[in-house]
Amino acid sequence: METKNVILELRTKSGLSQEELAEKIMVTRQAVSRWENGETVPNTETLKLLSRVFDVSINTLLGEPRQLICQCCGMPLEDSQISKEPNGDFNEEYCKWCYADGEFKYTSKEQLIDFCAEHLATEDWPEEQVRAHMEAVVPKLNHWK
Repeated sequence: METKNVILELRTKSGLSQEELAEKIMVTRQAVSRWENGETVPNTETLKLLSRVFDVSINTLLGEPRQLICQCCGMPLEDSQISKEPNGDFNEEYCKWCYADGEFKYTSKEQLIDFCAEHLATEDWPEEQVRAHMEAVVPKLNHWK
């Protein structure tokens, strides 16, 4: 979905007029109109404000141009799973289970892998397979490089 459609959809779902949204993020109504018509795209600082207003990631505002992956555990990320900084901004690098309130939960790869092997194992995906998968994936993630 294109940014123009995302902003329009989020604004209307929130029950905001263009004018009301403009007031919340300190821009003109015309700026909102230009975004929704696809004439322009909000700048980075405005995207951050829109992210806070709508409680969605910047990736979502931009039409999800890339699949976000937690750079600690490798889990694909949706907005509801993305971590947040202490100020409430999304941190699109990590899931909320690996990074919360400005702190990482796991202090070593081994600690993370042990937790995942224990808690993700199922009858169809035994603990040994989970462990082997995590041992192959985790070292390649930015947090552990």
